[in-house]
Amino acid sequence: MDALARLPVSTLCDVDKSLPVVDPAIRPLTPSERVCGPAYTVVAAGEFLSVLWAIGEAQPGDVLVVQAGGAPLAALGELLATEAHRRRLGGIVVDGYVRDRAGLPPELPLWARGTVPVAGRSDVPPRVGGPIAFGGVRVNPGDIVISDADGIVIAPRAQLEACVPRAQEIEALEAEVLGATRRGDSLIDMTNLREHVAKLQAGEQSALAINPPS
Repeated sequence: MDALARLPVSTLCDVDKSLPVVDPAIRPLTPSERVCGPAYTVVAAGEFLSVLWAIGEAQPGDVLVVQAGGAPLAALGELLATEAHRRRLGGIVVDGYVRDRAGLPPELPLWARGTVPVAGRSDVPPRVGGPIAFGGVRVNPGDIVISDADGIVIAPRAQLEACVPRAQEIEALEAEVLGATRRGDSLIDMTNLREHVAKLQAGEQSALAINPPS
């Protein structure tokens, strides 16, 4: 998990383009964008009791994945977010809305579609665990939630961990290429761009390649 947590989401998606990417309308509301931890699934449509219950039941490092429905009602606010941070949860991602943005703990990664001032209900039984739909992605408890400034991916742990070796190779290669470009070398000259385009125009198969200067 440590190796996975150090990799950019974009690089993981370069390795496996089938990784489920959450709706980009769900964005970070605190400065802490990075999430990497197991999903603790919650359904809180029009209410916040399920989120409060989940905060009390989840383990440190768990990421609450909250399907909050489409109503403009907040699934949590400053009080619940502060308790989640105190309990050392790995973060909260909400397919819906939250409130009290100014008071949200900056150290707690918290993503949502936006903010509204009105809280949901607290008089329905909590619904936690089980598969949910979240931002266009099917999420099962224990799936890994990983995010950074580019967005959120949620996938089975095995699928993500299979990406790690190749993603590390890509990161090393791109670091070399970026360093060379910053020193004044041409990025285009480090690629097979012209040959690649010529083959594509001729109807031949080709792949774009990048090779840093030796």
